[in-house]
Amino acid sequence: MTIATTKRITLAEYLTYDDGTDTRYELVDGELTSMSLGTGEHGDISEFLNDEFKAEIRRVGLDWIAKDMKIGIQSPRGTRWETARVPDVVVLPLEQWQSLKKRESLIPLNEPPPLLVVEVVSPSTVSVDYRAKHSEYAVLDIPEYWIVDPLDLKVTVCVLQDGAYGDEVFVGDMTIVSPTFPELGLKALEVLNASR
Repeated sequence: MTIATTKRITLAEYLTYDDGTDTRYELVDGELTSMSLGTGEHGDISEFLNDEFKAEIRRVGLDWIAKDMKIGIQSPRGTRWETARVPDVVVLPLEQWQSLKKRESLIPLNEPPPLLVVEVVSPSTVSVDYRAKHSEYAVLDIPEYWIVDPLDLKVTVCVLQDGAYGDEVFVGDMTIVSPTFPELGLKALEVLNASR
């Protein structure tokens, strides 16, 4: 839902915006768009993937980190108004995360993109996750984007190739293929059920 304001706001205003509620917002073309709380299923999937990514990062000994719902990404939308997205899970180099500790947790356009982002589809985010964010994340050169869809029971892994995403869909007992985590070995159903 877009919040009615008297004017569009800048990215700087967005980063300091506080309406006194616990509502989280994305900034889309200068307008605040509330992020729904999501279902327990949505939260379970995000938390499960974040935990799995962290465990794999530790197992392989990578200098990376995974964070859920804590990092914004400035997005180029081709309008004069600014946009900032907050993916459900972000994987990025540890050094990049540490650079965010003393400032707002937002990766601006002039910094390297994260390594992988995940969006978990909700009824209110279907078109945004499959269309708008799919395009925006490709333009940002994010190498890998997962769309986890508990509504259609599938996980789509989008891998950047020549500036556009090539999408592969995983369902049921299919093992998800991830260039970022080639040995992860998760099955689509494990993710969708947030299996522990």
